[in-house]
Parts: sequence; structure tokens; C-alpha cells
Amino acid sequence: MSEKNYDPRMHTAEHILNQTMVRMFGCPRSRNTHIERKKSKCDYTLDTPPTDEQIAEVERRVNAIISSNIDVTDEMVSKDEAASFLDLSKLPEDAPETIRVVRVGDYDACACIGPHVANTKEVGEFRITTTDYANGTLRIRFKLSATEA
Repeated sequence: MSEKNYDPRMHTAEHILNQTMVRMFGCPRSRNTHIERKKSKCDYTLDTPPTDEQIAEVERRVNAIISSNIDVTDEMVSKDEAASFLDLSKLPEDAPETIRVVRVGDYDACACIGPHVANTKEVGEFRITTTDYANGTLRIRFKLSATEA
């Protein structure tokens, strides 16, 4: 699935999950991500597997951000400016000099070309369905509940 077809709700949830993992574990953002409308997965590099309690806390924190009704915005900034507050290592070499930065309030900022919701209230409830850990990689699989119209 190309990034242009990402589901805005799932894609926004992925941004929130990434920032939650960075804050809780000090790890980089997901190094491998697969986003679909019904279920998605993200892989994180961790030295040790998280406890069940830590996984439950990740889910709790992601849902706390979602339920905070935070605006999701984007802006065009120069790569030089973005490099002062973002990790741009995943940008393709042929990325333009001006890039799009998507923000979830002041919780997360990420260079991104995909679609997102306008406010986190549109995301729905985040649920981690399964996790596994092998060879320094934590895989988190997740789903979202339907949102109220």
C-alpha cells in the first residue's frame, strides 16, 4: 500500500504511537511500518522486551492523547529548519528543499506526506492487539474502534 492511500485515522494513530514509544523507551520512531484501515503494525528497536504493564501503559498513553482532542496541523518548512527539530534520516535523497511537517499539537512533529485527521477526536479508541519481541525488535499490532459520527 502506498503512503498516499493510508487511512487518515490509522496514520495519525501511528504518529501518536511513535511519539509515545520515543518518550517511554527513548527508542527511535518505528523503523518498519505497515498501515491499513483495519489493522496496522509498527516495529521498534529495543534492547529488552517491554513488560505487559509497559505495553498496557503505551495503549493508555496513546488513548489519553487521542481523547485530548488535539488539532493535527501541517506546515511547509525548509529541510534545514526541519533538521533543527526532527530526525530526517528517513527522508529520501531526492526530497525537495521544502518538506511537509505534520504536528499533533505539541505532542509530535514528523516529516510526512500522508493524510491525517484534523483533530485526534476523529481517531477512535486505539487498541494494541498483539506484540512480539525477537532479536531486538518489538512489533506492535493495533486496531482502532469506529468513531462516532
